[in-house]
Amino acid sequence: MEYNFRELEQKWQKYWNDTDAYKVSNESKKPKFYVLDMFPYPSGAGLHVGHPLGYIASDIFSRYKRLKGFNVLHPMGYDAFGLPAEQYAIDHGVHPATSTSANINNFRKQLDKIGFSYDWSRQVNTSEPNYYKWTQWIFLQLFNSFFNRQTKKATPVSELIASFEKDGSVTHPVPNAAFANESLSLKATFTAEDWNSYTHKQKQTILMEYRLAFCGYGEVNWCEALGTVLANDEVINGLSERGSHPVVKKKLRQWYLRITEYADRLLEGLNTVDFSESMKEMQTNWIGKSYGANIRFAIKDREQELEVYTTRPDTIFGVDFMVVAPEHDLVQAITTPEQKAEVDAYVAYVNSRSERERQAEKKISGAFTGAYAINPFSGKLIPIWLSEYVLAGYGTGAIMAVPCGDERDFKFAQHFNIPVTNILGAEFNGQEANATKDAKLENSDFLNGIVMRDAMAIVNQKIEALGIGKPKTNFRIRDAAFSRQRYWGEPFPVKWIEGVAEPVDVASLPLTLPFIDKYGPGPEGEGPLANLPEWVAQDFETNTMPGYAGSSWYFLRYMDPHNNETFASRQATDYWNQVDIYIGGTEHAVGHLLYSRLWTKVLFDLGHIGFDEPFRKLVNQGMIQGSSRFVYRLRGTNTFVSYNLKDQYETDSIHVDVNFVDGYELDIEKFSLWRNGEYANAEFILEDGKYICGSEVEKMSKSKFNTVNPDDLVAKYGADTFRMYEMFLGPVEQSKPWDTKGIEGVHRFLRKLWRLFYNEVNGLVINNDAPSADELKVLHKTIKKISEDTERFSFNTAVSNFMIAVNELSDLKCHKKQVLEQILILLVPYAPHIAEELYREALGNSSSILDAAYPAYDATLLVENSKEYPVSVNGKLRTTLVFPLDAAQAEIESVVLENEVVKKWIEDKPVKKFIFVKGRMINVVI
Repeated sequence: MEYNFRELEQKWQKYWNDTDAYKVSNESKKPKFYVLDMFPYPSGAGLHVGHPLGYIASDIFSRYKRLKGFNVLHPMGYDAFGLPAEQYAIDHGVHPATSTSANINNFRKQLDKIGFSYDWSRQVNTSEPNYYKWTQWIFLQLFNSFFNRQTKKATPVSELIASFEKDGSVTHPVPNAAFANESLSLKATFTAEDWNSYTHKQKQTILMEYRLAFCGYGEVNWCEALGTVLANDEVINGLSERGSHPVVKKKLRQWYLRITEYADRLLEGLNTVDFSESMKEMQTNWIGKSYGANIRFAIKDREQELEVYTTRPDTIFGVDFMVVAPEHDLVQAITTPEQKAEVDAYVAYVNSRSERERQAEKKISGAFTGAYAINPFSGKLIPIWLSEYVLAGYGTGAIMAVPCGDERDFKFAQHFNIPVTNILGAEFNGQEANATKDAKLENSDFLNGIVMRDAMAIVNQKIEALGIGKPKTNFRIRDAAFSRQRYWGEPFPVKWIEGVAEPVDVASLPLTLPFIDKYGPGPEGEGPLANLPEWVAQDFETNTMPGYAGSSWYFLRYMDPHNNETFASRQATDYWNQVDIYIGGTEHAVGHLLYSRLWTKVLFDLGHIGFDEPFRKLVNQGMIQGSSRFVYRLRGTNTFVSYNLKDQYETDSIHVDVNFVDGYELDIEKFSLWRNGEYANAEFILEDGKYICGSEVEKMSKSKFNTVNPDDLVAKYGADTFRMYEMFLGPVEQSKPWDTKGIEGVHRFLRKLWRLFYNEVNGLVINNDAPSADELKVLHKTIKKISEDTERFSFNTAVSNFMIAVNELSDLKCHKKQVLEQILILLVPYAPHIAEELYREALGNSSSILDAAYPAYDATLLVENSKEYPVSVNGKLRTTLVFPLDAAQAEIESVVLENEVVKKWIEDKPVKKFIFVKGRMINVVI
């Protein structure tokens, strides 16, 4: 019987679907296990072979835990809102709802062909009203809550209002101590009498300073062509990553999430989760907790003061210049007329760059404002500069530069010829930065005789006494922008009535996204919804939520996806609890994980769920890279020269579709028909009658023509082969290049497995004979290794161990049910289709292999009781012999000397010496 993988895979996929084989109950006596893939958005380009890597890994582990007796939740859904979906729809002239639906259908078909064990009854789609109803509901929980700094958790705003009515702002001071609103006659402190006398608008203005979801004005990356605000990582060299359109800085009304209040808890939570150290470090650095002080410097001939944050207030005497962010509010006010043109030009340059580019920039740039700050202790005038390496959102947006102690400050000073002094303000000799903490400070007024290690505390006391600053704990993390000026996103459940944000009634949710044809920006950079008169007439917010809104809580909806009364019942969330294994790429390492962790903590604080970290363990899969192919065109011609001849000519390299290349040899006929016959008349300079392409490992992407469609490989080799080959490429966590040629070896392995059950002559060859000791040894060795490999996500070595086992059983001519049945159960997570077919049809089992019990290995069967010794004559290996481990040397010597091979090489000569090293070797010396 032939291994007809196409027929049997379709057969079992249909059977599993018809019998709801993967449907999971929220009520089970089995222990639970929750396996989650990072939320994909359904791309119009469909899957390439790099996408399923993490999905296959999670599927293997899900199936494995099911066989081990767990009730496994393994769901899938779609992150369907956001800019990529909207831009794809615009590019193809369709409505986002239409293109998203089509893309989801294609995505589902591709996944189904690979044979995943998803419980599709739990599928979610963030763009469907029955899902985003609860995204809006959670937003209102954030809007109606504040971070109680006394209890360190989210608390209903109603409790804050009650406190204001009784005690004013004494118990809960305004988080922004500098808060003031002159037009509404509001200050940072107020009494209960003040509060009770305030108008509704005044009260709501104050409350907005506390809400976890709040509205303010912020500088954003505005892309006119795309009609939306872009995140920093979506801007490259002043252009949008998508479409390369110009991006400018613009101040717009924005919604934010007050994630900064949770900075400490987000840091503390990292101690309770199983993330890699590198991942924890990324999150820790992003949060960026530091200790220092805020200090206010007077500005010569100006009323304004310049406030800086520094982690080293004790270096204040060594400040040689100030650097402020180019977008700092004081820039225009303090810039002198002589420096205005230079400053304006520099600010325009910086506005064209993203924060990512600014932070990564190695080249030094800046502009002098012409203004000087005054050192409060020495009276020294300190020049104030602008530079892009200082960001407005971190600290105060200004730093005091101490070149003698900071390399970047020192290089800046050198570049602009700024005189450098030492830590005490004296001439710098280049060595003070290396002074020990036990060195004493002299000639510094109040620090005379103070040991350096004590200086920070002394300076902090002094700046507080002078009223020019105070100690401060600072965080690099900033409140998360939570609104986008685009159409395809969740509408905010908010109305703006007389300048006040009023939440809509929860009972009226969902506030559905209206259908529109025009996606262009509204007036003054507002979202497209501002172009709808009927929407504006109802006072609704015209921005929409960002893509990460729906993906910040989707793992909770999977637990109870059809609940119409709440986002997920407490019973369901208590049962499934944290995600046990979360698998996805490092591209979501910071933003998505932080936002998900924030939302989880808020819902926990408010009593809606019983855990405050969403993911117990995180596994980041590597990237499957594309192996690109290139052709080389003679410059200015339509002639292409083969790779090894190209250096003889002046050529341009061009990416070519890898599907036209067999290894490195170009299929000239297919290439000639490519791009509507653009190369139909091309000429080729060949080597040995072939055109050889160049190659390079790059990111797999459509633009590089190096994507490989998994549908094609599944059609040619089968889903089981494809699944096992993806794992065989290398460790899940590592990136590796794709090479289709290697897939043949995995396919041969499955055919070899098939022949243990069927052969061409006799058909079914399975028997019920008792296994031999050697067969049991192979079986239990395999059980042990596959179990260990699967537990530690070492799927590539597991595939290798399957191959070894099948080779050994083939050598033993093992066709015994007792052995092969256990091998199939081990194989189910990796190659479910062939395992089910052989288990049911070849072995005659009536129940599905999906419900079999995972084998346990018997350690006693792996104990070695014999040793194969290399036997040499005069130091040259002549044969091998097996002896019991407890055999005596005399017995071994007798057997060796009577062995026919050994006797042949001795040639009746007397044995001078018999060397036996137990457990290692035997040598006969003649």
